[in-house]
Amino acid sequence: MDADFNALAIFALVAEEKNFRAAADRLGVSRSAVSQTIARLEGTLGIALVQRTTRSVNLTEAGERLYNEVAPAIADVRAAVEVTVNLRGPPRGQLRLAVSSIADRFLSGDMLAAFAEENPEIQLDITVTDEEFDIVAAGYDAGVRLGEVIEQDMIAVPIAGEERQIAVCAPAFRDRFGVPAHPRELPGYRCIGWRPAPKAAPYRWEFTEDGKDFSVAVSPEITTNDMALMIKLAIAGAGISFGMQESYRAAIERGELIPILGDFCAGFPGFYLYYPSRRNVAPKLRALVRHVQNLR
Repeated sequence: MDADFNALAIFALVAEEKNFRAAADRLGVSRSAVSQTIARLEGTLGIALVQRTTRSVNLTEAGERLYNEVAPAIADVRAAVEVTVNLRGPPRGQLRLAVSSIADRFLSGDMLAAFAEENPEIQLDITVTDEEFDIVAAGYDAGVRLGEVIEQDMIAVPIAGEERQIAVCAPAFRDRFGVPAHPRELPGYRCIGWRPAPKAAPYRWEFTEDGKDFSVAVSPEITTNDMALMIKLAIAGAGISFGMQESYRAAIERGELIPILGDFCAGFPGFYLYYPSRRNVAPKLRALVRHVQNLR
């Protein structure tokens, strides 16, 4: 049984977007054209692939299985076509990235601005998110995350050197409440917590003592998924905050925050640009990899 490759590619896009309209917009066609293509594919295969509602599209069990099988191949074909097309000139096209909100160096502006200037025919589409998901299945070309949480089957390119998480507070907070001598004392202090997503539990603060890692579950009075808000609250004296040293660097240099518990804050591998291992890496992605490597 032969299935139209174009129909499979459209199906994969619908699976990524979970929405006919969004898939149609990316393709530059009408919603009805996408819907008709999926219906023809289902007719050819003799089985339902998607469950349609007025608000969303969900894959059936058969649809999930088909998508998992065809998505890598479709991505390889797209990359191969793009490699061929771009032999005619500079890298071009949309480059979709999923970036951790705490990847400060990558998101600082300078790195991306320089890349955009060097590659005027590449359009960057950046989603800042701390949710963990399969970037390939979600339709992203690459992602930026801490090296320790990147899947083993990915190619990972370091963006910077070693990172370090630290605890900080405002001088006024220290003068009024004191500071803990050991991380295990933190539950007795006002803390500002961080969570990656609305329904996720607050992040456990991680420390090292005598070469052994341990974590502390603080009971934050304030919890947010916005690092910028955490910094503002800490400067305002709302409590002790915990996060990447780079995130707090400017406030520490201005004297607005002070590091505490430094003896328990060890370094670890930092942020990486990562992407799936493929025979054909799209020129637009290869350009970003080269840019990152040159700036290290």
